[in-house]
Amino acid sequence: MLKDITLKDKRAGLAIATALTLTLSGCATALGNGGVSGSTATTEASSGKGSDAARSAADPYPSTYRPLASRPTLIRNAVVLDGAGNRINDGSVLLQDGKISAIGKDIKAPADAVIIDAAGKWVTPGIIDVHSHLGVYPSPGVRAHSDGNEATAPVTANVWAEHSVWPQDPGFVRALAGGITALQALPGSANLFGGRGVTLKNVPARTVQGMKFPDALYGLKMACGENPKRVYGSKGRSPATRMGNFAGYRESWIKATDYKVKWDEYEAKVARGDKAKAPTRDLEMDTLKGVLDGDIIVHMHCYRADEMAQVIDMSKEFGYQVGTFHHAVEAYKVADLLAENGTCAAMWADWWGFKMEAYDGIRENIPFVHQAGACAIVHSDSEVGIQRLNQEAAKAMADANKAGLKISKEIAWTWLSLNPARSLGIDNQTGSLEPGKNADVVLWTDDPFSSYAKAEKVYVDGALVWDLNDRTVQPVMDFELGQPGAGDAK
Repeated sequence: MLKDITLKDKRAGLAIATALTLTLSGCATALGNGGVSGSTATTEASSGKGSDAARSAADPYPSTYRPLASRPTLIRNAVVLDGAGNRINDGSVLLQDGKISAIGKDIKAPADAVIIDAAGKWVTPGIIDVHSHLGVYPSPGVRAHSDGNEATAPVTANVWAEHSVWPQDPGFVRALAGGITALQALPGSANLFGGRGVTLKNVPARTVQGMKFPDALYGLKMACGENPKRVYGSKGRSPATRMGNFAGYRESWIKATDYKVKWDEYEAKVARGDKAKAPTRDLEMDTLKGVLDGDIIVHMHCYRADEMAQVIDMSKEFGYQVGTFHHAVEAYKVADLLAENGTCAAMWADWWGFKMEAYDGIRENIPFVHQAGACAIVHSDSEVGIQRLNQEAAKAMADANKAGLKISKEIAWTWLSLNPARSLGIDNQTGSLEPGKNADVVLWTDDPFSSYAKAEKVYVDGALVWDLNDRTVQPVMDFELGQPGAGDAK
């Protein structure tokens, strides 16, 4: 039932949202990208002077994210899963200057630290969802907000998801309440090349640049199988078959290879001091060249095992790496190939059978991929599922143990944090509770593999951004202000 909200509540929500936005955009005491307390934060609205005027063509829309102000915080007496496969009973985690300062037992807190006695509770790294459409398919789900599929041509590598992301999507807060601290917002899967994805910090911001994860590589969304051949075959154009799909990929990679050669030759001439005319830029080819250069990670929607194997062969033909297969319902059939080629699989716990290429799914898919030594990930592809990814991992772990694989909770959590961070190329910054890494942390009311557990406190870079028991630390999007049930994510 929707709850009535008082004028006082509305004003409180507006004040919270405004305070969070102002802190993100201009607080002089905010933490810088390096996590050093006291550095001066820049505003999201760039002045266009100095270093801002020298933006690289490779990153014309750089992150303006600055961590919220934080206090040293010691969480003690908890069951700690560090995200890297280890467990500490009666453990402690110290968050300081936006980073994990220490993890273990008997950690001493600074004099000014907030101390939380977490007896009976659990602590984990924040959950990272590598496959989300939050922001590009925001709530409410109306046609005016449908900005995830540029379904006008089978190759649209020129489009970037960040140019569709609506920071006011209430789904970001709902995900925060589920322990999500970072996510990749992707274009949809209508096209062979759907465009660039963007990795986001799950924090309130006025602009998408204010959410962009600093120094994260771009991703390229690709899709194989039924979706592109259905979308374009129904229009009487190619691709209409799987062989049409592959012909389309290869034609584009051939063009990209030629484009890369021209730019490499131009840059070599410039480096030698020779006079040279730059080739004409092409936005589609810029993205594909980025993949060939190793600067953009391929994230490929693909269900069937045979297609995944063929895509791996194609990547070798053109000299690029497939970072992650998404959905990957039949990944268990080629788990050895994934391990051999260093390719992750981002999967659901039990979604299957909703179309033919999803028909041969099994509930042990995630653990079988893990058992083969490959990088297994639990993902959502859903504005609802993203709120309960801990429960999705719990289901996969339970099915693994029924099958005799003996997957522990500390190992299963790697599917939610460190492996997704690896998939996005940010594992040097987040994904595990290791000293020096970003303090992206969740305190759970109970065992997070229990359906009764809730995220009690969520920290991003050491700043408390969600508190189950304090409405003043529950962000409300501007879109929801004044509406019944505004911001109610419980």
